[in-house]
Amino acid sequence: MKVLALNGSPRKEWNTAILLKHALEGAASQGAETELIHLYDLNYKGCISCFACKLKDGKSYGKCAYQDELTPVLQKVEEADAIILGSPVYLGAATGEMRSFLERLVFQYLVYDQNYSSLFPKKIPTGFIYTMNVDDNRLQEMGYEHHFGNTEMALARTFGSSESLYVTDTYQFNDYSKYVVTAFDPIKKAKRKEEVFPIDCKKAFDMGARFALDPVRQ
Repeated sequence: MKVLALNGSPRKEWNTAILLKHALEGAASQGAETELIHLYDLNYKGCISCFACKLKDGKSYGKCAYQDELTPVLQKVEEADAIILGSPVYLGAATGEMRSFLERLVFQYLVYDQNYSSLFPKKIPTGFIYTMNVDDNRLQEMGYEHHFGNTEMALARTFGSSESLYVTDTYQFNDYSKYVVTAFDPIKKAKRKEEVFPIDCKKAFDMGARFALDPVRQ
């Protein structure tokens, strides 16, 4: 059993990465082999619309033909038994690095038939952990869940199942006094980090543990 996590944050030791590490700890607690990949370490592009993955009898049918540092990562996804993605929310969506990754990951398997079926060779559980500065009320007011739901639907259609974890009102800086952030109360932020973020980490751990039990194929 292999569980692969992909960090779409430029920060390797902050909220998103911490949650992904807890998710992998959960998977490891069930005996899974785990790996964490930081997408910002890689040099790659999003989909270039070459359509080689759709070409009839083409050598790259169902596979992304563009070769760069993302190519071996896409292969690792195909060999994984579960994947967990993580990204902070920038301007209401996942980071550009994560979005480019998703374009390359999902589009290669998408069939332009009547059912928009998938060429991914098996069914695996997928999860997406979102971290964001907005609180729960702003999350709903700004319609983030609708956008996230579209990604969840695309992952479920491609891989078999998908779920999302929203981690809101996150702590962004070690010292808020150094930045122009008067919209936020650093004391409340610190209190939430101490009291709520550990609960979110437990939710991430539980996601990883469930995925290692492979609910899609049970």
